Amino acid sequence: MQIKSLVVALAATVSFSAWAQAPIVIKFSHVVATDTPKGQAAERFKELAEKATKGRVKVEVYPNSQLYKDKEELEALQLGAVQMLAPSLAKFGPLGVKEFEAFDLPYIFPTKAALYSVTEGPIGKSLLQKLEPKGITGLAYWDNGFKVMSANKQLRVPADFRGQKLRIQSSKVLDAQMRALGANPQVLAFSEVYQALQTGVVDGTENPPSNMFTQKMHEVQKHVTLSNHGYLGYAVIVNKKFWDGLPADIRTSLTTAMRDATTFEKAIAQRDNDMALEAIKKTGKTAIYTPTAAEQAEWRKMLLPVHKQMESRIGAELIGAINKTAAAAK
Repeated sequence: MQIKSLVVALAATVSFSAWAQAPIVIKFSHVVATDTPKGQAAERFKELAEKATKGRVKVEVYPNSQLYKDKEELEALQLGAVQMLAPSLAKFGPLGVKEFEAFDLPYIFPTKAALYSVTEGPIGKSLLQKLEPKGITGLAYWDNGFKVMSANKQLRVPADFRGQKLRIQSSKVLDAQMRALGANPQVLAFSEVYQALQTGVVDGTENPPSNMFTQKMHEVQKHVTLSNHGYLGYAVIVNKKFWDGLPADIRTSLTTAMRDATTFEKAIAQRDNDMALEAIKKTGKTAIYTPTAAEQAEWRKMLLPVHKQMESRIGAELIGAINKTAAAAK
């Protein structure tokens, strides 16, 4: 009887020891390809996090909507089905944090320096804090650069957009932007865009070149306009309950790993977009057009009123603060 009790106790000790040593798993889900700036940065974070914690943390990265599509991933994070995401900033509007839609405003960031003065300063920090009541902790901003327009007809001036069905993310600002150009905005999940373009469900879309190339959208789009009319960025977020429940030393190591992954991500974002644009050109399937100064002025004239239109939704004070901060950083 004593031997049986000893065996049971020993088995329980071994089981508890194995459990205690099991790594903490972080499921990191995102919707783009691995070879995009975000995809590469997610892999870099995995590498840095596992090394910094000496294997006490295991990061499982799921790219290309393998686990969840655009509309599903935030709910999955809040429920704890995944621990980490890097959604585009537009995703927080439908969640109820409308202030993030300021990042969608056309021409609000004239340069990357202006952008970083906002994301890395008090404004960026205060916006991430607004996610806390939603059960979300914001860790960093990741960059994917300025967007180009694509379609199967050339989009040189606003009149060219009339009647075109253009895919957008779910964002009131992007909806207003497309309507200001005379287009018909169509909300679609990112994973559905290629097929929608291929079958003519939509005529075109907007994206940084790296997203366009890695999703092969250029294969079903005859024209790209280097409009740089808007910005696409991400926030790396984590389930707040999970994050707060981590051992302090683990959380510190992961914070450092995220800081270093963010530095890496910002360094490669512009490079990858430049390379993607060059690769699109080389295929010969898509004509690349750069608007003239006069055409750019016409775009701005049509799109800048969207700022005023969105003041009641986003907040006039926030829009003003971003414009002031961005202007000072030029």
